[in-house]
Amino acid sequence: VVSLILDAIGEHPVYLVISEMAPIMSGVRESDQPRAMYLCELPLDLSTRALGPGGDLLSKSFQGEGFHEYHKQVRQLFDKVQMRKPLSSRGRSREQYMLARGFRGD
Repeated sequence: VVSLILDAIGEHPVYLVISEMAPIMSGVRESDQPRAMYLCELPLDLSTRALGPGGDLLSKSFQGEGFHEYHKQVRQLFDKVQMRKPLSSRGRSREQYMLARGFRGD
């Protein structure tokens, strides 16, 4: 899918990447969390390849193992990063949305 997106935009940078991907949760954190983190990393990878300077990323994410490193990487790539938990999300859910603004790309 990423290659199809990159082919579609060609040499033209985009200024917003939005992702609301979420894995089907099994209830087993040891397997659910790596799948959730993989779905966080995909739009970040696309952002580094497609966003123009100053572009933004809005992505669903899940707190847990690997999230701290992921969040640190995002903060290095963008000027400002905000996390928000939607009111519609269950209190025990690890779901959050990350808004990363001001991509520092070429």
